[in-house]
Amino acid sequence: MVKIDQTWVLDKVNGPEDVKKLTVPEMKKMAGEMRKLILNRDSKVGGHVGPNLGVVELTIAFHYVFDSPKDKIIWDVSHQSYGHKILTGRKQGFEDGHFSEISGFTSPAESPHDFFTIGHTSTSIGLATGLATARDLQGEKGNVVALIGDGSLSGGLAFEGLNNAGLLKSNLIIIVNDNQMSIDEDHGSLYPHLAELRRTNGKSANNIFKALGFDYRYLGEGNELEKVIALFQDIKDIDHPIVLHICTEKGLGYPLAMEHKMEFHWKPPFDLKTGKNLRKLPAETYNKIMMDYLEKRIREDDPKVVAIDAAIPGTFGLTRIKEDYPERYFDAGIAEQFTITFATALASAGVRPVVFHASTFLQRAYDQLVHDLAINKSPAVLIVGSGDISDSDETHQGTFDIPMITSIPNIKYLAPTTKEELLSMLDWALAQKEMPVAIRLPEHRVQHGEVLTNDYSQPLYQFLQRGTKVAVLGLGGFLPLAEEVISDLKEKGIQGTLINPGTISELDEGALEELKKDHQVVITLEDGSLDGGFGEQVDHFYSDAQMNVLNYGALKEFNEDVTREILYDRYHLKAAEIADEAMQRL
Repeated sequence: MVKIDQTWVLDKVNGPEDVKKLTVPEMKKMAGEMRKLILNRDSKVGGHVGPNLGVVELTIAFHYVFDSPKDKIIWDVSHQSYGHKILTGRKQGFEDGHFSEISGFTSPAESPHDFFTIGHTSTSIGLATGLATARDLQGEKGNVVALIGDGSLSGGLAFEGLNNAGLLKSNLIIIVNDNQMSIDEDHGSLYPHLAELRRTNGKSANNIFKALGFDYRYLGEGNELEKVIALFQDIKDIDHPIVLHICTEKGLGYPLAMEHKMEFHWKPPFDLKTGKNLRKLPAETYNKIMMDYLEKRIREDDPKVVAIDAAIPGTFGLTRIKEDYPERYFDAGIAEQFTITFATALASAGVRPVVFHASTFLQRAYDQLVHDLAINKSPAVLIVGSGDISDSDETHQGTFDIPMITSIPNIKYLAPTTKEELLSMLDWALAQKEMPVAIRLPEHRVQHGEVLTNDYSQPLYQFLQRGTKVAVLGLGGFLPLAEEVISDLKEKGIQGTLINPGTISELDEGALEELKKDHQVVITLEDGSLDGGFGEQVDHFYSDAQMNVLNYGALKEFNEDVTREILYDRYHLKAAEIADEAMQRL
């Protein structure tokens, strides 16, 4: 158990004003204490390890030199803000028994030292430019600082931010935290340029930041506290935009995180001594099934198949493809928009791209889904993962992909329920050339079953059990829940109908019409937001019929680390409750 005591420097630090009272040796000792707290929390409940360990000295130096919250720091993604939280009155949240008191990202609800709720990348420069402009318009004073990792610079919004921030005629400080890593290794032509700046100690005439109108300072020793403090003191209250290019070591202070930087970017609960995860993954997962299939296609079947992702190969297990077939793997960096446009062009030229995105990050590419992929009917294949009612923080909700994708014409969105159905859908999606096809990977245990069809050009519902009175449509990963509802109804004397819809974006109107003959209640279950979702389409179909339609899924809301059990309770996603409601409607 880790608990702050009177031997710790942190015992006497309750806010930034206390940091300013410390000596440099005390602050160096405190850096070690902060790392112990970060590792304690991360190892117990999971969290970002490497990003937070790498910026401890930067964080201490900021609060020693600047005057928060008058001086404002915006943390890009804010997955490196744990040290900032420790120094701004929230250190208890890193002690055993108090982890739930703070979130894993900045939160204005927690502290006046946080200015935005941020969980996605490349936003800090734009946000800081807005704060600096607002300060100037209102005649206020204070420094505005954006801290952005070099990996986040690959996002288009970062370039847009730089393009506009360089026009300011007042104080704006951009810290480029260069640790030579994104979530995985960096990808893109920007990074050889950063390497050139590192090699020349920032003196290369080829300097993108100067070209965009910024003053520029370089510091290669970003984990040496005295040097960071001196740099910050030198530029504090500067009257024009400046980029501080500072090199740090991701994972510093924990050898395993320094050696395995991608693995320890974000980590579920783990053993501090060995680094091994405490939660065991099942032997069979839909991700593994997907990777086995893709690897086989690349190795044996189709020389045109390629894999594309945006800086998260570990999320889907794409590291296998990256290492064994590098010519077939494209990591765009943190640039979700580019992956869709890139895939659109590849598919139009005869290549078969398979693009991987987590539900919460796919929203960043919405315009490209519409304007590039759908309008051009380009036959790319899109794999959507982490789409579910999850217990993550409010910045990483996986519930909105169904309404988002189904609102766009020309994209077919499929929802497999079994391993066999997933493989069948993949075969069809890669063979057809008429439209883009998205496939939503179930986020539950792997199911097995027979495949109704190998042609998904038209919606065709699979009747797994035929009955009367009540029909239950279990979409994708919620088919097992639908099976439980059918079982509960049977105990109540109702032999219901169990349906696997298979497709999200279209309705099998023939099947729904057939249910009108001898059913009074239709239940839809979906692992996502109800507003604009699959169930609403079914409800709309029956709007002029005498049919009771019950839709179950997530409410339209953001949740902050609410357990799945509580969410299922809130949304009435319990088989017994659903069966009871059906009986009441009957």
